[in-house]
Amino acid sequence: MFRLTIVLVLTMLISSVVVSGSPNLPVKYGMRGENVQIVQKMLADAGFYTEAVDGVFGGKTLQAIKSFQRSSGLIPDGIVGSETFSYLSRAEAPASRYERSLTMSASAYTAYDSGNSHYTYRGSLLRKGLAAVDPAVIPLGTRLYIPGYGYAIADDVGSSIKGNKIDLAFDSRDEALQFGRQIITVYLVE
Repeated sequence: MFRLTIVLVLTMLISSVVVSGSPNLPVKYGMRGENVQIVQKMLADAGFYTEAVDGVFGGKTLQAIKSFQRSSGLIPDGIVGSETFSYLSRAEAPASRYERSLTMSASAYTAYDSGNSHYTYRGSLLRKGLAAVDPAVIPLGTRLYIPGYGYAIADDVGSSIKGNKIDLAFDSRDEALQFGRQIITVYLVE
């Protein structure tokens, strides 16, 4: 009887942990709150979302969900129902599913550097998780993984970013200066 009680208590604890990490479905455009944050975090971990995990289901979250759904062979309706959530739960870390890798000369930049805009070429607010690339080498919109930096989206171009050069965005000038210039491996995610 004692063992049965322990097994039941453990089962209840484990199931409560699983349930607390699962959103109430469906999660869709216009919603706000913890359920949206859970989905945004899962999308970020899978390499599809680089915006703030703020719990607001706006246009960028909608784009990320549709992109994830397309890459998973699902109907890209932008709604996180049970099927999309199931696929998100099983999503691999992108670094293990890279298409190819490139050795590149990397530099760092911020919106606060002289001559830089606060927006990327594709219209995103410049922040960590975005990168300037040569579109002839890495097409704009490509998801990237950079060890030591994390996931990024090729979202910007630069006059000096030609060939195998990449400029990684940072939120502060101190972070950018600390990164400096490095030779890195950039993984292009499927």
